[in-house]
Amino acid sequence: MEFIRGVYNLKARHRSCVLTIGNFDGFHRGHQALIEQLKLEGRNRNLPCMVMIFEPYPKEFLTGKKVRLTTLRDKLKYLADVKVDIVLCVLFDKKFAILGAYTFITQLLVKELNVRFICVGNDFRFGSNRKGDYLLLRQTGKDIGFDVMSIITYTEKGQRISSSAIRVALMQDRLTDAEMLLGHDYRISGRVTHGNALGRVIGFPTANILLKGYQFPIHGVYLVEIYGVVSGPLPGLANIGVRPTICGLHQRLEIYLLDIVIDLYGMYITVVIRKKMRNEQHFCSLEELQCQIKHDILCARSYFKL
Repeated sequence: MEFIRGVYNLKARHRSCVLTIGNFDGFHRGHQALIEQLKLEGRNRNLPCMVMIFEPYPKEFLTGKKVRLTTLRDKLKYLADVKVDIVLCVLFDKKFAILGAYTFITQLLVKELNVRFICVGNDFRFGSNRKGDYLLLRQTGKDIGFDVMSIITYTEKGQRISSSAIRVALMQDRLTDAEMLLGHDYRISGRVTHGNALGRVIGFPTANILLKGYQFPIHGVYLVEIYGVVSGPLPGLANIGVRPTICGLHQRLEIYLLDIVIDLYGMYITVVIRKKMRNEQHFCSLEELQCQIKHDILCARSYFKL
């Protein structure tokens, strides 16, 4: 899979493609179905399959809140796994935010990409103030000469499959529901960085995962499996939250490996969320925190049958 960051890096060989557009946050079952339809069209037309994504997400840019399910790196891995040919990452900034819907089509989709087929969700919106929709895209395609198809929003037991629904499920600790909507385990990846060494001081050294200011919808202490360290998963505990006992202000992800000591600093690891143990809480002393961590470890060892 080829990753292109920025429209200015497009080459002549990237012109003429089948295309879909969106955030693909979480890469859930609806996204997966859309990509399969796009790949089918690409094979039938003998054209490469391109996915256009945005960084930051339009909503993040407009609200200033960086709430998401998936890091860019995880999203690219999902798209590579399903054998997308090209991912174009467009910078969503002030200039792009005021781009009109028709100009978006004619200047970017037609002039820059010479798109031959576009597949989007039936609720797709684009352009300044989200004025562009599927109907405008289809009519413009008829006028200019490209085909457009919409994918009906997928549902499961009457529930719409969407990134928003998954975020709500995770915030409400409905991990099983979230996994059903996703079609895969929920995971967060990132690079291990130095923290304040509090875990080491109290006897439970943790690895701190760099979240780059993003807010993820889970909060509390979780049973997890860690990938990217050895050939298979390593069992552990994870705390994601603000660490109220030491008056933390920003969300952080910290992991503790069970029964193994490895220096993870600098590694890029994946934390797969298996089960929530408890909410994050404030302790009156570090001694109380130590006692709770000991109890959490006993529960984790029981869960993983260690």
